[in-house]
Amino acid sequence: MDSFFIFAAKYLFLLPVAIIGIYFLLQPRASWKRMALFAIPAALLTYLFGLLGGHLYFDPRPFVVGHFTPLVPHAPDNGFPSDHTLLVSAIAMIGTFWGRRLGAVLWAVAIIVAIARVYVGVHHPIDVIGSIVFAIIATVAWRAILTYTR
Repeated sequence: MDSFFIFAAKYLFLLPVAIIGIYFLLQPRASWKRMALFAIPAALLTYLFGLLGGHLYFDPRPFVVGHFTPLVPHAPDNGFPSDHTLLVSAIAMIGTFWGRRLGAVLWAVAIIVAIARVYVGVHHPIDVIGSIVFAIIATVAWRAILTYTR
């Protein structure tokens, strides 16, 4: 079981990147601009929320406070928010606005990544929950801005 969580914590974040990239490329070329104008700013806003959150809240990593060796080697820096979870959650939110089934698949992967990051000992639950919340708020806010300005 450890092997699955180690793989998920280290590499599974690449799967949503591939899924949304393939989904994007399979759409009619005429919709690419609209999709990119939604996805890129939403992802950047999520990233900015994560940066701000990391500056406002410091959460030592579990292996630092618990004095154990994590299953995945990691620097003993601030654990909040989880960058891996932030990325996959942003992709999942963007995918949710593009299609419900796409969003469901991406959210399933995002939840697995979040659980894996906690399981291997590099994040506390608040780190991954914060990342998910940042992604949801940023993407919904960007969608509201786009809707309001039309």
